[in-house]
Amino acid sequence: MKRWWWTLPLLAALAIAAYVVAGPYLAIRGIGQAVEQQDAGKLERYVDFPSLRVNLKAQLDDYLVRQAGSGMQSNLLGAFALQMAGNLTGAGVDTLVTPIGIGAILQGRSLWKRASGDTVGGDTYAPPVPARPLQGATHRFESSSRFTATTTTATGAPVVFVLTRDGLRWRLTDIRLPLR
Repeated sequence: MKRWWWTLPLLAALAIAAYVVAGPYLAIRGIGQAVEQQDAGKLERYVDFPSLRVNLKAQLDDYLVRQAGSGMQSNLLGAFALQMAGNLTGAGVDTLVTPIGIGAILQGRSLWKRASGDTVGGDTYAPPVPARPLQGATHRFESSSRFTATTTTATGAPVVFVLTRDGLRWRLTDIRLPLR
């Protein structure tokens, strides 16, 4: 019996390691189910909305500054316009990247799908075809606490969904948009 004392801690360590490796896939599955069921509350378990807002704002601000160019930035009126545009995009991100904002987007999508006839049976009263944003994504571990799922837009531009691990929990923290 003394020779087998190490098996229980080893099995526990293997179970935790397996859960950490499976964690991002479980989170992606949870995000997909929440979007499909249009359940913003369930989505909140798998999305770190504060981090996602900060990261999206940073991307949009960087995009605005790069598009404006140095001539606009050096001009007093141009700098003011850039600041106002940054404030507007920041307010938009703050409004949309919340459980309620995502719920409204999903509800609008549902209404649009029904109105356009893109439903399960083609009938206006049938449920809309479910959204599956991460279906067919390529997955990759960037580190033991960072995982990416990459999809492409209709034009072929990559959209990268970044999940980060906090303890044993994996959550979506960033979406790298194809802003070029």
